[in-house]
Amino acid sequence: MKRVRGFKIGHRFVKIFKWIPRNRCPTRITNPVTGIRSLARCLSRGAKRLCGGSKKNPGQNQIRLGKDPKKSNRVVPRGHLVVHVGESDDDTRRVVVPVIYFNHPLFGELLEQAERVHGFDQPGRITIPCRVSDFEKVQLRIAAWDHCRRKNSYKII
Repeated sequence: MKRVRGFKIGHRFVKIFKWIPRNRCPTRITNPVTGIRSLARCLSRGAKRLCGGSKKNPGQNQIRLGKDPKKSNRVVPRGHLVVHVGESDDDTRRVVVPVIYFNHPLFGELLEQAERVHGFDQPGRITIPCRVSDFEKVQLRIAAWDHCRRKNSYKII
């Protein structure tokens, strides 16, 4: 059995020696500055992977110093909309919802409730006047319904 070399951080097992490239041609003479620079690049790449990134996108879960972590994820993914949920204007929570949810009857009831409270021509953001827990229950029911529908639609009889 092959012996694994490295150390464990949290639940991840880290192999440091995989980050450091080995010389393919030991007879080749290289500049020592280039070697140090490539070693530093490999170690920084490995440190970024330790912080939760993948090989393709190593720094995806990092937040730079001086940046607000709440404002770092303000980009709305394609096919989604932002909805603010809360009973009062001061206590609203920003929720990203898939556009397909707007066609569901349960979500339609929430939108009708928002229309009764705020009016149809409300300028600005979409605000749904309900508790966050109620909104999460509706989201779970829509997701469960969509999962069952997908599961049954591919059945061969």
